[in-house]
Amino acid sequence: MNLAELLLVRARTTPAAPALFLGDGLVADYAELARRVLTVAGGLAARGVKAGDRILLWMANSPAYIETMFGIWAAGAVVVPLNYKLHPDEVAAIVADARPRLIFADAGAPAEIGWVPVIRTGEQDLASPVAGARAAGAVPRASGDLAWIFYTSGTTGRPKGAMLSVGNLLAMAHAYVVHVDPDTARRAMLYAAPMSHGAGLYAVPQMLVGGAHVVPVSGGFDPDEILALGAGGRLAPLSLFAAPTMVRRLVEKVEEAQEPPVGIGTIVYGGGPMYSADIERAVAVMGDRFVQIYGQGETPMTITYLPRAMVSDRCHLRWRERLGSVGLPFSCMDVQVVGADGVELPCGMPGEIRVAGPTVMMGYWGDAAATAAALVDGWLHTGDIGRFDEDGLLTLTDRAKDVIISGGSNIYPREVEEVLLRHPDVEQASVIGEPDPEWGENVLAFIVARAGTGLGIAAIDAHCLDHMARFKRPKRYLFVEDLPKNAYGKVLKTELRKRLLPLS
Repeated sequence: MNLAELLLVRARTTPAAPALFLGDGLVADYAELARRVLTVAGGLAARGVKAGDRILLWMANSPAYIETMFGIWAAGAVVVPLNYKLHPDEVAAIVADARPRLIFADAGAPAEIGWVPVIRTGEQDLASPVAGARAAGAVPRASGDLAWIFYTSGTTGRPKGAMLSVGNLLAMAHAYVVHVDPDTARRAMLYAAPMSHGAGLYAVPQMLVGGAHVVPVSGGFDPDEILALGAGGRLAPLSLFAAPTMVRRLVEKVEEAQEPPVGIGTIVYGGGPMYSADIERAVAVMGDRFVQIYGQGETPMTITYLPRAMVSDRCHLRWRERLGSVGLPFSCMDVQVVGADGVELPCGMPGEIRVAGPTVMMGYWGDAAATAAALVDGWLHTGDIGRFDEDGLLTLTDRAKDVIISGGSNIYPREVEEVLLRHPDVEQASVIGEPDPEWGENVLAFIVARAGTGLGIAAIDAHCLDHMARFKRPKRYLFVEDLPKNAYGKVLKTELRKRLLPLS
């Protein structure tokens, strides 16, 4: 099945249903959106694009993003999304690897990159990003055909392209509708996070149920704009994905207004660690609106989920512990915690998380060695460390590469970060290991203090000694103005480690 059929079915059955908005302004109903998507597909065919060809999407959030993405799929081609903030030289490196036929980009992009033509959608009618005839329908595709290549950030080396099939994305969409937000059909999906990352894939379950798609006028995450769209009523209730840093900003804005948010139905959070103190505060301020997902680019959005009932529950004896978890495995997924020997570990023991199921990637594009290392006997080795509890909830401790070994003891940075963030004067915190000739590694904490608090080392060190074992306590604290983050607000520990080089 071609993923674009999700849209075309809706265009036949509910053609007048509102499909695409820019802010609260209607851009297209489902009949019009289908026409635009098939125009893109026809234009691609006119340019010689065939099934399986890769097409790069190097664009900021806009209505054209959805039109173009589904147009690429309708043509039978493969979507390769790229962060629109990447430098052309960084794009060129991915072009060399993916070998695309075309690149869709915003106005101002070069005319070509690495000999690949660039189509600047912002300079043409949104309904016709590619000059050409309208396609009669979607090119037939099978479940195992490639549909999406997601390139990793490349902070630890050359970016790798995770290959996701049509079947992978359909399984992801069904899992979302069943477990994450069963009310998806009556909510409008707001794309406030970068569509080049996981947020773009939220269009698949939204298209599956025939819901509305909303791109903010700003094209990004603006708390005032989001709250105003919800309060406006035309689009309510809204659903959106928000990384932890985005949730914090939204909560702060609601606190400032001293009024409960209106028109916000579901906020799905993930993409990085959400610390317990932050989600407790979020629920206290904004109420029963939050659902957590844990996934990776290699199995998007679908390893585990923490349903809104568990996020909001304060009656369970271990509610705080459950809130600090990433929840239950999706029903279509097998999730295990294993030791270095590959043997599954009992509840409570930390080990590497491995996953099997219909959303797990096909492999890495053009990288057999990386594929063999990640996919072993049908299991995706995530590189994350976690443990199950007796109720079957999974708690993440850290990435395997981030575990600090000091004096032979394993120290999980997230445990230390959770304690640091409980201090009222700490705005942000991130912990890494610092080489030490005697102990192997010591714990180093980067701290962003809340403005105007005058937080000092003595106060934060005393706080740590009061709340954790002495051997886990940071041996050094560095106060910084901000922490380096990726497009989803996830702290880049690789960049923090680079800061140690001149200090050594």
